Amino acid sequence: MSNIRLFFSDTLSANMIDKLDKDQSHYLSKVMRVKENQVFSLFNKEGEWEAKILGISKNIVEFKIIKQLRQKEITKELWLAFSPIKSNYQNFMLQKATELGVTKFLPIIFDRTVVRKINKDRLEKIVIEASEQSNRINVPNIEDAQDLNSFLKKNYMDLIFTDLNSNINKVDKSKFTDKPVCIIIGPEGDFSETEREKILSFKGVQPIKINENILRSETAVISAISIVNYVIN
Repeated sequence: MSNIRLFFSDTLSANMIDKLDKDQSHYLSKVMRVKENQVFSLFNKEGEWEAKILGISKNIVEFKIIKQLRQKEITKELWLAFSPIKSNYQNFMLQKATELGVTKFLPIIFDRTVVRKINKDRLEKIVIEASEQSNRINVPNIEDAQDLNSFLKKNYMDLIFTDLNSNINKVDKSKFTDKPVCIIIGPEGDFSETEREKILSFKGVQPIKINENILRSETAVISAISIVNYVIN
């Protein structure tokens, strides 16, 4: 079985015949140098399927679905609310957070956020590639950038607040409900005092200090997700 995995957003079913888009066709034919009758896999939130290449015409790959390899996954929703940062660091952060199981990214523009615009198409491409490489089926969703007030209007999540001023260093699993768990990471200049007060007033929030040292945003993300994953699993 080939280890080539590609995300396919449309419906997949046994014996269906379809074509890959231009970019994916180029990747298979020019980068991976696949040939007719070779197999690879396609996946989306409904599962993963084995596909066989029927032909390559005008640089477009035509394929046929052979069989289903994996059913859709039912996993605990794990969200990451984060401040946009410089692209290289942000790309790394998204890749690692995807590998670690984040199911939704929520960019937030805080008072001290430096990078105040995001390229959502670019971010979606990064998480798709990370999902392909890490054997995930569910590709994380990415919300539009929002302010803190809009984010805190969501009452359907258990919030983990990474707070440098907290004296608590453990997550209390008994406080989790059946809602998604959301980790909120501040900007490079940390949360403002007003923002801290707003977050701490959120119903059911758990403030934790994830490290005695001051961490870079991308390091804080990896650390916090690892801690929460350990508690959940």
